[in-house]
Amino acid sequence: MKRIEIRIRDAKEEELKRISDDMGLSLNLEEMKRIKRYFVAKKREPTDVELQSIAQAWSEHCCYKSSKRILQKFIFGIEAPQNMLVIKEDAGVVEFDEEHAYVVAFESHNHPSAVEPYGGAATGIGGIVRDVICMGAQPIALIDPLFFGQLSHPDEKLPVGIKHPRFLFNGVVSGIGDYGNRIGIPTCAGMVYFDDGYVGNCVVNVGCVGIMNKADLSRSWAKPGEVLVLVGGKTGRDGIHGVTFASVELTGEEESRSAVQVGDPITKEPLMHAISEANELGLISGMKDLGGGGLSCAVSEMSHAGGCGADVHLERVKLKEEGLDGWEIWVSESQERFLIAVSGDNVEGLLAIFDKWDIDAVVIGQTFKKRPQVRIFYEGERIFELDTDFLVACPIHERPKEIRKKEEEEVSIEEPKDYNEVLTWLLAAPNITSRESIIRQYDHEVRASTVLKPMQGVIGKQTHGDAAVIKPLEESYKGLAITSDVNPSFCKLNPFWGAASAIDEVCRNLTAVGAVPHSLADCLNFGNPEKPDRMGDFYECCRGLGYMASSLGVPFVSGNVSFYNESAAMDESIPPTPAVLGIGICEDGRECITVDVKEADGNLLYVMGETKAELGGSEYYRLRHVEGGIVPRTEPEVLMQSMNALREAMQAGLIASCHDLSEGGLGVAVCEMLLGGDIGASIDLAGVKPELRSDYKLFSESNTRWVVEVWREEKRRFEDWLKERKVYVTKIGETVGEKRVGICDGKKELVEISLEEVREAWGGEIC
Repeated sequence: MKRIEIRIRDAKEEELKRISDDMGLSLNLEEMKRIKRYFVAKKREPTDVELQSIAQAWSEHCCYKSSKRILQKFIFGIEAPQNMLVIKEDAGVVEFDEEHAYVVAFESHNHPSAVEPYGGAATGIGGIVRDVICMGAQPIALIDPLFFGQLSHPDEKLPVGIKHPRFLFNGVVSGIGDYGNRIGIPTCAGMVYFDDGYVGNCVVNVGCVGIMNKADLSRSWAKPGEVLVLVGGKTGRDGIHGVTFASVELTGEEESRSAVQVGDPITKEPLMHAISEANELGLISGMKDLGGGGLSCAVSEMSHAGGCGADVHLERVKLKEEGLDGWEIWVSESQERFLIAVSGDNVEGLLAIFDKWDIDAVVIGQTFKKRPQVRIFYEGERIFELDTDFLVACPIHERPKEIRKKEEEEVSIEEPKDYNEVLTWLLAAPNITSRESIIRQYDHEVRASTVLKPMQGVIGKQTHGDAAVIKPLEESYKGLAITSDVNPSFCKLNPFWGAASAIDEVCRNLTAVGAVPHSLADCLNFGNPEKPDRMGDFYECCRGLGYMASSLGVPFVSGNVSFYNESAAMDESIPPTPAVLGIGICEDGRECITVDVKEADGNLLYVMGETKAELGGSEYYRLRHVEGGIVPRTEPEVLMQSMNALREAMQAGLIASCHDLSEGGLGVAVCEMLLGGDIGASIDLAGVKPELRSDYKLFSESNTRWVVEVWREEKRRFEDWLKERKVYVTKIGETVGEKRVGICDGKKELVEISLEEVREAWGGEIC
């Protein structure tokens, strides 16, 4: 392998930019000039491997150069409750009980999924699972918030080079299901959202939750004098320039396909077992998964974190094919690989474990105490020597931002004449209709620890649950509730309140099953940060997330920023999409509340929370082709007070079922509860904000609201309970023996529809 030098010390500005473009570095002129100054001071030219490595480390995907200052201002540093262990590395580590911690990771795989949906989504799952494993945890649950263009998007309106949303949707769902099912981890929570803003760039977010003994915690560092061992899959050309490809707008060019990694779940399964065994035996000193940037980022970040240098011998790396250049081996993002730091005394034992599991493991280098730098050798020739301080010290940009100032007021529209028709259409709307056809592709019960499933209710007639609950420990009934949410339509109209609403909904979902919100993770998906309006939306969404999380005292323990989610062909950004993953603690999973109504003839239905004339971004407005309106607000103090009161009522045995109000409002929420129980109800909206018009009462998507079913004998106790705690609550009806949904507003009849008609509308094909 020949050492290749790139002449940049005497390069002019045009040449520097050309070098970046020709080598696929995705670095701007100022960044290239900074690299030039470094090598001028070194009195030598960089090698191709060095330039590629710097590009990986300085990519938007790896170093957050456009977002870090805003994240530091609003997201980082939110105080966790006392004694809540929070370690943030490849994943967040959070205390579960005295001996155990749960681990959370949440990332995007948007660009790869837009180019090759099956492989892109599958390797997104593979990567997020590695993030959890490398902390020393056992993965126990997968989460997948997904965003696509409308599946009915006309073919003739699709720009050249853009794949149809239905093709992307089918490929992504299959990729997630196949990978998760094959490695035996339940995909138990997520969301799917459709909007034509995602036609040019779908958004595929993936999360993983794990459980571990605190004593097994593995840190992402290497200490001086340790041996570096590469374990797992072989290295190939797949995934080259993955992080730099994710740091520019999509062009639709097929050559981007080589940047998409190729997953191998069959290798991942024994690899997980081998790592777990080695970690339990105390053989692993430090560990990092080879995701973005491959060996390049893993070696430099681990050695820098441990305050040491490292020597790596590339000829020892096992390859999928012959003829790879040094820089290709170094930056390849081939899947199913980990870098492990191990003391010399433990090398033989470590290699023996991987040999037993029939997994490749090779010693590729060693750390040293001298100057913190990484050196790469190939068959004795030094082809790379960079200071880790320079590698990891990426430039931080203060991007211009344009904050949208938009006066909001409720739009005046005529009241619908046929409420039956409107409710039926809403139930069949793509963002409301049943997700069962997706959920059933995922094995959400593997490992037999999913206490509350994604679908809940009478067998064969189930409805959507608000959150899944996992029982992570065999010897304990303590559970983890998991959910993810965001409403991009809210964020599009008002990024601040849209982001705040995402946290409100996550907290509502967790509370609906009886859990206490404990930690958050965010996946922040936006357009090109070099465009001021996109950066303004990012700033406002972060401000909204920070406002809610800090007010509630619930920290972000993991997260990801994904920029450049727009395509040249569409010339528009995706809607601002700050997806939020929420984790809640259930002290006893056996006492969790489900969404399905439990008893006919006389159980009472209440709305907790205040309904307001806030229909901006609602599914009702979308159905009526109305733009604008007021995006729902949220008050964290009211949310906290309401959550506490609802959980206390559940613990007191007053609540039979519970469902949060979100897309479609009260009308849809009640129908979903009744579908799960296969029970009818009679509803009267007269007590719900009498001054509001009936359609606002029925379809408003105001925050901090739940529908609860109260045991009929507990009516007085429940009402007194909420009154004492000063929580707004309104009785809206009761369950009935007939399988029908009857809704009136005082003397005005609104809806009279059979449960079978409701099920037919809601349970149809997603389109």
